[in-house]
Amino acid sequence: MKKIAIIGSGGSGKSTLARQLGARLHIPVHHLDALFWQPGWIPTEKEKFINEQQKIYQSDSWIIDGNYSSTMDHRLTQADTVIFLHYKTVRCLYGITKRRIQYRKSTRPDMGKDCPEKLDWEFFQWVKNFNKTKAPALTERLSQLENTSVYIFKSPKELRLFLNEIE
Repeated sequence: MKKIAIIGSGGSGKSTLARQLGARLHIPVHHLDALFWQPGWIPTEKEKFINEQQKIYQSDSWIIDGNYSSTMDHRLTQADTVIFLHYKTVRCLYGITKRRIQYRKSTRPDMGKDCPEKLDWEFFQWVKNFNKTKAPALTERLSQLENTSVYIFKSPKELRLFLNEIE
């Protein structure tokens, strides 16, 4: 495990897992939200977003958390390990609500600078529908990867057991 892509619904804990794995494996962590969002919630131009990821791929090791479907295929083919946090919808909705309360009026460490935490209806709906609209295609895509270790965790308990094995 040297090039790890972490994907899953909002609120599933991708960034937390990335930090944990980075500390245990001594691998640099890159949060796609931090690359994509500029101060004031301004999205990065697509070309620049792609170029920044290309620079990361050239490293000997990396952990990247985030979905961003426009760049996911390339990320998945560059990774030697993919971790999909495929948790129940209610768990992810709880995660985004908890995060909103925890980082009220401040910016998360895995987010772009000066992007205070928010929870809008559009994002809530995206998380609510993730397992119906996004997860089936992701699972299918992961089944097609060759020479890649794919881990799909359906609960935090499964993930904890995996992390215990890494120690």
